[in-house]
Amino acid sequence: MTKRPTPAPLLALLALSALAVSCGRKEAGPAPAPAGQPRHDQAVYAPRTPDAADRTFLAADLSAHDRPSDPGAFTRLFHLPPVEQGKTGTCWAFAATSLLESELRRQGKAEVKLSELHTVYWEYVEKARRFVREKGDSFLGEGSEPNSAMARIAQYGLVRASDYTGLLDGRTAHDHGPLFREFRDYLTGLAARNDWDETRAVKGVRAILDRHLGRPPDRIAVDGRSLTPLEYLGALGLRPDDYVAFISFMHLPFYEKGEFRVPDNWWRSRDYHNLPLYEFSLALLRALRRGYTATLAVDFSEPGYLGETDTAMVPSFDLPSSHIDQSSRELRFANGTTTDDHAVHCVGYLESATDGWFLIKDSWENAWWGKAKGYFFYRDDYVRLKALMFMAHKDAVKEVLAKFAAPE
Repeated sequence: MTKRPTPAPLLALLALSALAVSCGRKEAGPAPAPAGQPRHDQAVYAPRTPDAADRTFLAADLSAHDRPSDPGAFTRLFHLPPVEQGKTGTCWAFAATSLLESELRRQGKAEVKLSELHTVYWEYVEKARRFVREKGDSFLGEGSEPNSAMARIAQYGLVRASDYTGLLDGRTAHDHGPLFREFRDYLTGLAARNDWDETRAVKGVRAILDRHLGRPPDRIAVDGRSLTPLEYLGALGLRPDDYVAFISFMHLPFYEKGEFRVPDNWWRSRDYHNLPLYEFSLALLRALRRGYTATLAVDFSEPGYLGETDTAMVPSFDLPSSHIDQSSRELRFANGTTTDDHAVHCVGYLESATDGWFLIKDSWENAWWGKAKGYFFYRDDYVRLKALMFMAHKDAVKEVLAKFAAPE
């Protein structure tokens, strides 16, 4: 992909946050609203879902904003069409799998639809294993993080979606409610009995998974060859260790690795690279400009996150865009108003005279409520305030990785 020049409206917006981070200068008040944009957003009560008019939440009226309405308006990077995760907490696997599908094409390889549920199966196994080893002191939930998906792929390999769907008995949509309840009750029952036999626990969990998802294949047929999932991973030429994750928090030293302190980091990984907000945002944009896609971990329980309009932005009644900086971002994480809700795949960008936007491939149901069907449009301010983590190939972020000390 042709390298584009760095100066751009989006970088100008990012630079506002850099003043607060690097210079300690007090930011100016809210800038005048651009032409055609409202100075103040209005709060309204909107239906929680399109078919539940009696259940409402406080939302932003975005009708006066000039915003994208079509994924075709973006500079788009290759990705396979959006797919729905159904009634599951597996967005992390859908986002990471979509990233690898894009990576195959970026590396000049074949277009392949990979199985998300193969990774989900083995993630459940490893969650159970850690729960037993820690004698119950390990978070049990459906959620996880995209870099955990990479760890499972490195450990257990990959298969194609056609090799393993995780759907049995003619089902066409995922619903992991019964699976997760049985999984959780089984493990908490072991804890109540003080039964910490790892082999027996893993065997019991696999029996539950096999019953709900089906047993994953030991070998698959690929071009006349019989390969294990790990051998197939090698044949694809994907290296899960090539993908690095970034965060931006004041409670950790910048330019050092640290723990992403959210429940879905259930294995307490400290392999997150902590950057100042300006560099965090700029690194994501540069990766996209260079032709690399990225996964994001975001908060989607916000008044400016609206499936009906396919849009995520920060309304002025929450915080004017010019006031978003490292401190305002940290405050919302520290007081619990920014939460790690969802993982998505960032597959494009758009720079206009007034705003920067990111094209988001999304597996959650509300991405199908609007016209874009499987996509969201994130304005730059939403990413700066509400995107907690991003993960991309290491070659996309060489400049910032060079600022981290090499491991001893």
